[in-house]
Amino acid sequence: MSIGANNKNILVIGSLAYDYIMNFDGRFKEHIMPDKVHIINVSFTAQKLSKEFGGTAGNIAYNLKLLGNNPVIVATTGDDFTEYAQWLKANQISNKYIKILKNNYTASAHIITDLDDNQITSFYGGAMMGNDKSIAAIIKTTKPKLAILAPNCKKGMVNHHLELAKNNIDYIFDPGQMIIAFNKNELVSMFSHAKAAIFNDYEMQLFTEKTKIEVDKARKMIEYLIITLGSSGSLIYYQGKKFIIPPARPKSNLDPTGAGDAYRAGVITGMLNGWDIDSMGRAAGLCSIYTVEKYGTQTHKFSINQFKKRYRQNFNTDLKI
Repeated sequence: MSIGANNKNILVIGSLAYDYIMNFDGRFKEHIMPDKVHIINVSFTAQKLSKEFGGTAGNIAYNLKLLGNNPVIVATTGDDFTEYAQWLKANQISNKYIKILKNNYTASAHIITDLDDNQITSFYGGAMMGNDKSIAAIIKTTKPKLAILAPNCKKGMVNHHLELAKNNIDYIFDPGQMIIAFNKNELVSMFSHAKAAIFNDYEMQLFTEKTKIEVDKARKMIEYLIITLGSSGSLIYYQGKKFIIPPARPKSNLDPTGAGDAYRAGVITGMLNGWDIDSMGRAAGLCSIYTVEKYGTQTHKFSINQFKKRYRQNFNTDLKI
């Protein structure tokens, strides 16, 4: 099977949100006094603002579609979702299992990024907090080959991972910034039932601190343990073995928002198509830099042939698929 040839359903369980993305022409660390953090009161003036379609489910699904997959979004939105729904339709992404909750706003994220790519985010959950209903009927109807459990409603993530496990659906555990919301038992359950788990290095440290499970132990508990390292690439532990994945090279570095979601789409594509670990990791890293080069999380585009060509340019080898 080659890239772009997969027609199996992929459940993408996560958030849909409007992202308000801002850029600060300075460095946060120069304006935050460590000895005054107990009374912190700062304001950063943004030099650029854009309103974009975002949310973990939307971003992952968008990149999955670019890579030739068939994502099925499971999410809840508000009355103001019309504009986003039109965008999904234009990109041939199904909204059949996206539920609109009346008298609610769609979730929104306000993200400001400094010159060092550090980010401060405020997030309003809105209708996303209603994404806690049973997905048993959706699983039965769509018969997904794989699912990803991305950050969204806490109660929903806990309930949905149990339903996926009960129905023998392989899933990727992707807690992201939601790690702090879960207790030890919840994290261990979601992690141990998963086929794969993806963290950035900071999230991995949080997971370790909350669960008391070190990386050496964690990598033996799961088939794939993936740790992203930003511009340094990523680490993939597969069946206990460690793979060091080099980064792809962006043409510009305008906005890192959504890069992690794009990376996840690359991982899912590699897993479904049976790629070797190096190819999967490199392709995931390559997918992530497309969004770094554009403002917004769903503003980039590429064809399969363009993707393959750029893979060769970055890694001096063909994508082995």
